[in-house]
Amino acid sequence: MRDFGNTSVIFDLDGTLVDSEPNYYEASRALLAEYAGREYTWADNEQYVGISSHETLARWRREYGIDASVAELIADLDRRYLELARAGTHVYPQMRKLVERLHEAGIPMAVASGSSRAAIEAILAGTGLDTWLTTLVSAEEVPRGKPAPDVFLAAAALLGAEPAECVVFEDAAPGAAAARAAGMRCVAVPYVAAHADDPAFADAELLFRGGQSEFTAQAALDVVMPSR
Repeated sequence: MRDFGNTSVIFDLDGTLVDSEPNYYEASRALLAEYAGREYTWADNEQYVGISSHETLARWRREYGIDASVAELIADLDRRYLELARAGTHVYPQMRKLVERLHEAGIPMAVASGSSRAAIEAILAGTGLDTWLTTLVSAEEVPRGKPAPDVFLAAAALLGAEPAECVVFEDAAPGAAAARAAGMRCVAVPYVAAHADDPAFADAELLFRGGQSEFTAQAALDVVMPSR
């Protein structure tokens, strides 16, 4: 039987711990309007859920012939996003409860996100989640973003944890695929309900098909530490 005493938990941030997608959508919409004169809809935005900011902006730069560098675009997107995020970012209540319970149980935790480190730190500080979540990895700090496993493996290394002992919480198919590639278990809470049937979620140890409306901290705890 598994020794769950060695379990560590790695959280995606955007769409998993916090509902940051509306703010990223508004920031992205304004950025594309300025640099490419392009309309950007919520349906367009859903295509990029779970993909790192760096990869998204590199794609836009190529597709729309934007002259600014990826670094300049990231700085601009972060500025726009953080202005919105500081005004208000919603933490999912059951996720906050889960983080608190894991902290109380002494379970090591990390955040591994496709956002920039500046954005991660600002969101965690602004929501108070930095009280419990202090180990962070941004996709900009590893060679490849999700669905590659790099960001999760880097988080596990910082925690001193073996990948097989890690449980990843994810809302997006690329993140679930990254967890599998890293050899980690996954609890999937799809941000976009229509994505629940994506093959990347098929191997999740627990899938909340209804997303955050269905997610409970207790059900997640039963996966992370069932013997406690």
